[in-house]
Amino acid sequence: MAGDSSNYIKKLILNTEQQYQKVSDFQVEMEINLSVPGFRMPKKKFKVFFKQPNKVKINTKGFGVLPKTGLFTSPSDNFDNLKSLSILNYNENPNEITISGKLITDSLKVKMPNEYARLTFIPTVDVKIDTINWVIKSVTTRIDTLKIMQIKNKYSQVDGDYFLPTTSTVEYFIKDAKLSKWLNKDISTVIGKDQNLKAQNNDLVEGNIKINYNKYKVNRGIPDKVFKE
Repeated sequence: MAGDSSNYIKKLILNTEQQYQKVSDFQVEMEINLSVPGFRMPKKKFKVFFKQPNKVKINTKGFGVLPKTGLFTSPSDNFDNLKSLSILNYNENPNEITISGKLITDSLKVKMPNEYARLTFIPTVDVKIDTINWVIKSVTTRIDTLKIMQIKNKYSQVDGDYFLPTTSTVEYFIKDAKLSKWLNKDISTVIGKDQNLKAQNNDLVEGNIKINYNKYKVNRGIPDKVFKE
């Protein structure tokens, strides 16, 4: 039975990855609305270029902030950071399946704030997959039953026949000072060189980042020179 479950999980991940790979490149306008205590940024627009497997170019005037977690990452890359995968049966929606796993804190893609946190906090990540459109609806990071971060995505058909996110919301729930440095790193991707955007000395991180995606141009063949500095 365990083998059957493992094979089923692999099939779910493969189907989601294959859907993701249908988009070889895209251009999109992103509007960022930041609501996190300790960070100040007016509503900001970015022009983003993406090309498989991992090329990203972000253009904006002045400065801005983007979360590091969950954007422009393939399903396979997300699941590579997890171990002990299992299926959670919430029975909320028969067309949605949640795969849960323990975060691999030794992963190079995961930066815990210190050795104490790396050994003490082993977060669980729940990934909800829409099995009709084969996209990731949400990613929830928690310790036991306590949520510390959640990404929710809403999708629409864009630029013809492509099912891509039109809204993403990243929510932070952490109230533990031992983990706040980790989350501060996650939301401190500063675009541009304006030094007016600074995080205040705050041990707690709560709030959200809402991202709206507009004017998609998909699979138009973005040249590699776009991603060169």
